[in-house]
Amino acid sequence: MCINHTNRRDFLKITAATGVAVAGVPALAAPASADALDHAAQLGDKIALTNVRIFDGDQVTSRGTVVIDNGRIGISALGARRIDCGGAVLLPGLTDAHIHLRDVNTLHALAGSGVTTGLDMATFPPSLVNSLRRLPGLTDIRSAGTPAVAPGSPQSQIPAFPSDAVLTAPEQATQFVRSRLAEGSDYIKIIIDEPGLSPKTIKAVTTAAHSAGKLVMAHATSTATVVRALDAGVDMIHHVPMDSALSTAVAARYVSSGTVAVPTLTMMEGFGNLGIPGMDYAAAEGSVTALRRAGARILAGTDANLTPGIPVQPPYGISLHHELELLVRAGLTNREALRATTSLPAQVFGLRDRGAVRIGNRADLVLIDGDPLTDITATRAVRRVWVGGIEYTPTTA
Repeated sequence: MCINHTNRRDFLKITAATGVAVAGVPALAAPASADALDHAAQLGDKIALTNVRIFDGDQVTSRGTVVIDNGRIGISALGARRIDCGGAVLLPGLTDAHIHLRDVNTLHALAGSGVTTGLDMATFPPSLVNSLRRLPGLTDIRSAGTPAVAPGSPQSQIPAFPSDAVLTAPEQATQFVRSRLAEGSDYIKIIIDEPGLSPKTIKAVTTAAHSAGKLVMAHATSTATVVRALDAGVDMIHHVPMDSALSTAVAARYVSSGTVAVPTLTMMEGFGNLGIPGMDYAAAEGSVTALRRAGARILAGTDANLTPGIPVQPPYGISLHHELELLVRAGLTNREALRATTSLPAQVFGLRDRGAVRIGNRADLVLIDGDPLTDITATRAVRRVWVGGIEYTPTTA
């Protein structure tokens, strides 16, 4: 999460490297483990989860059976190995819509908490991101790669930050997007700060990304930068203002434009606790309340990171459960919070094979104790997790 120009001087006293948690890690993640063959064998297993209740996106159903067959949710339990779930609740695998990758341990922490899809919102170099893709039995990722930033921004001062992502004019937008696509970015990220990229440059990057068929993520943490992001026509705005709560009129613009909100209340709460003048968590919570009342689409994202110099580092995986609780506290119903981490991110990111316990979908599943529709903290009681049909087993030291 970034701070605005007004607060930057105070914030720099706290940390030498401020700004959105952009992970730039020279070391590559560990390669796939020697258990890959075992994982392949597990994909061939056919498992019937019996005596299980399912969150179907609307309610928790009566007890039934869900089949895992070759990594997908299957039809018939014939010949399957049976697991009696004792009436526990089965959720679709959870999605954290705002993380920053670090290494393979990131994926283990996510999977262990039931987060089967992680949407990375800025990590470089591309080799690091690519080393963490498609690892059997571990959290599936998508990534923005390197974000577009302004000269002199905190991000641009990170050692080894790619120079072609520091934009000085709108004419650079098309090449920036082409470079990200060549590196494998799944969507495009823009850091909007004060001072920062000009409105023309923000618009140019957005237009270039849309022309390439990519969604645009905008980082904005003040009312002014949120308005700037809305003016540019971005698809999603990450974070919410901490200077003042969004007005009813601005919240309504999210709805009329179809812009999705990813508030990252966990991160905002952490910065609010630092006592920095002008950074008020109540404003962030009030913004979510306004967005929910307006009818905006809201996703659950935490800004989990281990970026050096960032004083707030939500832990991978477990922080998503806290995010759900904060969203409920801000006015979402338990059902809306669950959708914000299951069906809704799958819908808006075009991940059509997940987000619901449905025949043919990836077998990304989380078995929990308790009913999260009556107590949202029940999502913390993770009993078992399957990622692409492979049951996640924590690594041993």
